[in-house]
Amino acid sequence: MITLNDTIHALRNELTSFYLSHRERRRVERELKEARARRDAKAPGLTGAFLSSFCVNPS
Repeated sequence: MITLNDTIHALRNELTSFYLSHRERRRVERELKEARARRDAKAPGLTGAFLSSFCVNPS
């Protein structure tokens, strides 16, 4: 089963690809933003320094 954090990491990795069109990059950025919002809604107390230890860009 793919967890929400796995999804976030996969989307972040996708953004590092040089072969994304502008449309694909916007789609991935939108999905990443939505995934992060879902993660933050599930665990509102897990923000800031704690998340930064797991994510390059926690916001």
